Amino acid sequence: MPLHKLEDFDPNYRETFGGEDIKALDLYTEGEVKVGSVTDALVDHDGRFRYLVIDTSWDSLGKKILLPIGLSRINYASKRVYVDGLSKQQVEMLPEYQESMVVVDDYEEQVRRVFRSPTSDLIYDRNTYNYQKEPNLYNLNDQYHQTFRLYEERLIANKQRIKRGEVAVGKHIETETAHVTVPIQKERVVIERVSSTAATTVVDPSNLQFQEGEVARIEVYEETPEIRKEAFVREEVRVKKVIDRDTVEAQETIRREELDINTNGELHVNETGTNRKDSV
Repeated sequence: MPLHKLEDFDPNYRETFGGEDIKALDLYTEGEVKVGSVTDALVDHDGRFRYLVIDTSWDSLGKKILLPIGLSRINYASKRVYVDGLSKQQVEMLPEYQESMVVVDDYEEQVRRVFRSPTSDLIYDRNTYNYQKEPNLYNLNDQYHQTFRLYEERLIANKQRIKRGEVAVGKHIETETAHVTVPIQKERVVIERVSSTAATTVVDPSNLQFQEGEVARIEVYEETPEIRKEAFVREEVRVKKVIDRDTVEAQETIRREELDINTNGELHVNETGTNRKDSV
């Protein structure tokens, strides 16, 4: 049966266990002697704990071993794991665990042989063996540590950016008829024939020079309108976005579990923890 490292099996295992991290615990004997620390855990395909990976720190020993989960007593409050009966000799006899290795059946049996009771009548057969055959090695001893979790609901507020629409700004051409007034001047010739004031004056015939073909030329001009079109910048249009801020309030009914303690007989029960309402 393949085994998986805890984080490979469940990347969010800390959330699964309510924020508790078994990798942060130290390993102590029941006599309060520190023998190492937990660096990982191995679980089966159903997610059941089967082994703790222990980095030992016993005298000159410094190797990683596998500790069957049934031999441990986990105390998250004190951030410790207690083990009863682990000896230096057992650590020396245990096969060393490597992070890169695949735990196979024969390797597990080497571990079990170190912890198995000499009076055990179990005959190992890799084809029929299962963890239920040795509950003392693989079952968590609930009489020593039971976890009762109280749950509460919380409102989690997130924001999601959605597209409400779009604004397209373009331009088009409109036509109209424009009128402009241009004053112009035109020249014209006015010919006036008037009586001479010297009509009674006698002119000497010898001084007269009668000529034909005498012409007086006068140039006549007029103004004509010259209309052309020129383009000018009428106005500028600047397009930008601004952010309007608002606060949206929402309400929802949430639930929270509270602890009820009922006792029979004259018992002294101490309730500890920062979330308790009253001490019993």
